[in-house]
Amino acid sequence: MSFNGFQWLLRGAACIGVMAAAALPAQAVLSVGEVQFHLLGRYETGIFKESAAEIIAHDPGTQRLFVTNAAAGTVDVLNISNPSSPTLITSIDLSPFGSGANSVAIHNGIVAVAVEAVNKQANGQAVFFNAANLSVLGNFTVGALPDMLTFTPDGTRVLVANEGEPNSYNQGDSVDPVGSVSIIDISGGIAAATVTTVGFEAFNVGGPRHAELPADVRIFGPNATVAQDLEPEYITISGDGNKAYVALQENNAFAIIDIPTGTIDKIVALGKKDHSLPGNGLDLSDRDGPGNNPLLNIINAPIFGLYMPDGIASYEVNGKTFIVSANEGDARDYDGFSEESRINGIAASSLIPELRFLKDSNDTNRLTVTTAGVPTNELGEFTEIHAFGARSFSIWDDQGVLVWDSGDQFEQILADLLPDHFNSNHDEGPSFDTRSDNKGPEPEGVTIGILNDRIFAFIGLERFGGIMVYDVTDPNSPFFAGYANSRVFGPEYNDEELFPNAALLSSLGDLGPEGLIFITAADSPNGRPLIVLASEVSGTTSIFQVGVVPEPATGMLAMLGLGALMLRRSRA
Repeated sequence: MSFNGFQWLLRGAACIGVMAAAALPAQAVLSVGEVQFHLLGRYETGIFKESAAEIIAHDPGTQRLFVTNAAAGTVDVLNISNPSSPTLITSIDLSPFGSGANSVAIHNGIVAVAVEAVNKQANGQAVFFNAANLSVLGNFTVGALPDMLTFTPDGTRVLVANEGEPNSYNQGDSVDPVGSVSIIDISGGIAAATVTTVGFEAFNVGGPRHAELPADVRIFGPNATVAQDLEPEYITISGDGNKAYVALQENNAFAIIDIPTGTIDKIVALGKKDHSLPGNGLDLSDRDGPGNNPLLNIINAPIFGLYMPDGIASYEVNGKTFIVSANEGDARDYDGFSEESRINGIAASSLIPELRFLKDSNDTNRLTVTTAGVPTNELGEFTEIHAFGARSFSIWDDQGVLVWDSGDQFEQILADLLPDHFNSNHDEGPSFDTRSDNKGPEPEGVTIGILNDRIFAFIGLERFGGIMVYDVTDPNSPFFAGYANSRVFGPEYNDEELFPNAALLSSLGDLGPEGLIFITAADSPNGRPLIVLASEVSGTTSIFQVGVVPEPATGMLAMLGLGALMLRRSRA
């Protein structure tokens, strides 16, 4: 059954869920579908739109959360022994090591933090702490702008994605460090750790591996080498600890690294998504209604979406690794160079005749697209239009081949659940349809969890808010299993009101989900599976208890889960 064919099955549960949410206080959460969320507790920094809560790690030995706080340049340490009342224990000052933390990970009581240098183009640090007493165990130099780090499953190594962003592309002023991945071997203890940094220089023009670089990998920074242009964003590791899968977001690619040898197996281009195909629609404009007013308008159009994933995760099925990607999209916009344009900002003479109608239609002409790396004909005309991100999540095999994509399901589900707030922005309200012209709900992060012996992907939506849940037990045939949103729609607010008004910020729930983690029942402080969500706009860290609605379910929980239960049965 197609997604459009089973929308009506969801609608009944959606309406009940929305009505229930409207009657509940700000601490409540809209939760519909088979996987249900119950908000246990929330820690609030009271800091709006300054990335005061981004990436989270959990230490089961101390029942502490470690949360990066870019606004303060710290890692905040929260006690969640009582998950209904998370409290701040202390904040780890990272200023002795750089300008602040970008990522945090934990394994067996060891906390690893990625810290960028005060000069972002200089090499950063990976700093290790004891989770219990917070003493510094060691620090190691890694590449420029370490943006994410993670432990191998056995805890013997830490891998760091060094993004290596430029400061600008102004001629004479540009400093563009190379992207790289650092492998820190701590198998002999922190004191004896060694660092191997894997670079991409061999793929430069004239390099021994340049011919292996797929043509569709986006290399487009002005005067940048391949090594400078590739920007590692996120890493996930195979279950056996041998392979690292590295998202190269701006390049729309994966790098696959052999960890034991510290070498690159290959770089894989992720390709593009055809939005003209049924099931791949999108709302392309914030002014597509009468009088240039916003309109909920999911359509197909001859436009290609570049997957450009941000967060990625992996899981194993029958001994084979699958990678799950949150297809956010991210543009380069620097002094001296920007790849962004609206379709109506591209000259008609720069488009093949078949695409020029996109400039004149209110349905399409305001979409933000790239002008970099787009194919052209012999006249120099663009033969395709490329948009940022795919407004979806995808599953890839261990060679980077696309297995499955959620198509336009995110926007279709949100259109059914909360049509009055469709494609809202995360920092103002009401803001109906304001993100349709630029990446829509914007999938950002993803984590994997097992409930009732089934594998679920939890995908955070940065702009609209909330968490999409899909059963990915069969990677060839995932299906929608739930949606939860702890954002409170309704109040009017904007930047000017929120910066001085902590009470108003607190009433709005979670805005701008950035990082999320799954805590197993065995590791949880209350013996139940948990999802923890960090939201960079509201500066909040929220703890949800999650579970699968039993069959048969009863009462309100049954009604809220009815849509997803019927969806699952329709796929059986």
